[in-house]
Amino acid sequence: MIHQFKYGIDQLTVARALDIAAGRLTGVLVPEVIARINASAAHVQAIVAAHSTVYGINTGFGPLCDTKISEEDTRTLQYNILQSHSVGIGNPIPEMVARVMLVTKVHALAQGYSGAALSTLERIIWHIEHQVTPVVPEKGSVGASGDLAPLSHLFLPLIGLGEVYYKGQKQPAAAVLQAEGLAPVVLGPKEGLALINGTQFILSFAVTALQRMHNALDAADIIGALSLEGLMGTARPFDPRLHAIRPFPGNQLVAHRLKTMLDNSGIMDAHADCGRVQDPYSLRCMPQVHGASRTAWHHLRELTVIELNAVTDNPIIFSAEDTISGGNFHGQPLAMPLDYATVAAAELGNIADRRCYMMIEGRYGLPKLLIEDAGLNSGFMIPQYTTAALVTENKTLCFPASADSVPTSLGQEDHVSMGSISGRKLHQVIDNLEYILAIELLYAAQAVDFRRPLKSGPILEAVHSFVRQTVSFAAKDRIFALDIKQLHQLIVNQSLVKVANDAALTHHLSLNGIYHEQFGIY
Repeated sequence: MIHQFKYGIDQLTVARALDIAAGRLTGVLVPEVIARINASAAHVQAIVAAHSTVYGINTGFGPLCDTKISEEDTRTLQYNILQSHSVGIGNPIPEMVARVMLVTKVHALAQGYSGAALSTLERIIWHIEHQVTPVVPEKGSVGASGDLAPLSHLFLPLIGLGEVYYKGQKQPAAAVLQAEGLAPVVLGPKEGLALINGTQFILSFAVTALQRMHNALDAADIIGALSLEGLMGTARPFDPRLHAIRPFPGNQLVAHRLKTMLDNSGIMDAHADCGRVQDPYSLRCMPQVHGASRTAWHHLRELTVIELNAVTDNPIIFSAEDTISGGNFHGQPLAMPLDYATVAAAELGNIADRRCYMMIEGRYGLPKLLIEDAGLNSGFMIPQYTTAALVTENKTLCFPASADSVPTSLGQEDHVSMGSISGRKLHQVIDNLEYILAIELLYAAQAVDFRRPLKSGPILEAVHSFVRQTVSFAAKDRIFALDIKQLHQLIVNQSLVKVANDAALTHHLSLNGIYHEQFGIY
């Protein structure tokens, strides 16, 4: 692991972006990068002094690109763009997402193609290191000229406007700068545009979603395996030979994980000759369904890493004589895979709901509604209503935002990505998925208790024991919402996955096999 991240030089990954944003890794500007930043800013000054016409430096923005701005007004132009484009609405985005936006913007500007001044980058880094996080509304970006509205709010504090989270409270940026003895940054030509052009809003939602979805994928395999034990299913469909003749890596990984968790299971051994021919799809096809979602996650990660190390503002400054006004800010390259990942996350919830339903049907020796005194007790009937509701809600969120486009900027921006909506919807689906998995975990733990004194393998026994430290077996009705809330926390805080991983290490088992690097967060 590196001890310092060199902005503009080192490869930014999902894990590194999250580590810098969380304060676990320090990002620095080294002399080589500082020279590059200063040279790029000097190119912009030369353009202004030569009275060359370059978009965004001495012209208006969008449909005003043909309107020439005088040299004395080029600085005012940058302040005006931050203020006029700050039109976001809705709830503030999570602080971690805003902090990742800061990190990814510094890394892009540090590559020296944007004309931003060193002092501006240093102030953004100050915000990161001191956890003075700008307040950014969630709605308002169409993901085309980049994420104009959210990035404008993100950087209002640089000029003493907007709000920030400071010492646990939301406060005016001007008051915080004064308390810290800092003056607002003086923006030079092109800087305002460099700050608000780019895909950092879409990108940061992708980065944080990748971490959350990775945890949900791991949890889905673990909980699915526990459900299979409760339903006395077979591990035969997870035989590596079967998946070698249809070698999708995501499928092979899930089959390996399931087989590893189910090996040496006393429950499995007890029904080896039960005569059941095959299990329903939600058990038998976990490698194919969970595996397809793994593949979607992997595709999103690959494209996110490209974007993490890209320059996405406009215009691009190669030299004082060589600038290009292009479309690197367009969000489509991430919008489409984000929509794909949204479907993939929703499908994890769909198949989990089917396993929940199966466990309350009274099949395979389990009591109806997973409770012995059904009638007097409704048992686990109603939690599946919640999974059904969440599954349907997720289906409504699966319409791809990237399939839509509404022209903006008087037709200058006539095709937009809507990728900001794609990113936010993915998080909404994951929110629901985490609750669906919590309910399946509640059911699976109850079902396994009905198989006692038989025991599962060491990993699943560790998971079951961990669950029972938080939520007890239900012999009669109680407020199951409280159980769901507690199990939800075990999933969200990643402790459930950690317990499984720790048990695997203790017993010298490899849950991810040869696929550890390909499907890990790096």
